[in-house]
Amino acid sequence: MMGRQAVPERLFYDFCLDDHVPENHMLRQIDRFLDFDDIRRKMAPFYCSIGRPS
Repeated sequence: MMGRQAVPERLFYDFCLDDHVPENHMLRQIDRFLDFDDIRRKMAPFYCSIGRPS
């Protein structure tokens, strides 16, 4: 059959946010000083261990 082959779009991409955020970025500095453990514990009942459906 003659025609054009459509190139399928990728479903997944290899992307690492750490590779794109400079070491001296403000958010990295803030993350070193903030502790979110208490917030995570308080929010845990609202999240399922296997995720939630969309």
